[in-house]
Amino acid sequence: MFYCDPPYWGTEGYGMDFELEQYAQIAELARTIKGKMIISVNDIPEMHEAFKGLAMQAVAINYTVGGQQGRGQRSELVIRNF
Repeated sequence: MFYCDPPYWGTEGYGMDFELEQYAQIAELARTIKGKMIISVNDIPEMHEAFKGLAMQAVAINYTVGGQQGRGQRSELVIRNF
């Protein structure tokens, strides 16, 4: 089992660029790898397009940075190749 947690597209602060093409490369790896793969990314239209054809589930999450509550509920995509 491979778990891939790339940077959320469109966010800042990772110290390096992570372009849409790199998500497409991860999606292609998920389609061709012989093992099982799970990927988590932000739930935005660009990610739905990049990972089209793979199993996707939107999951509600609450952000709590530094133990602070109230950062808001967001949706994350959990993508798998099985």
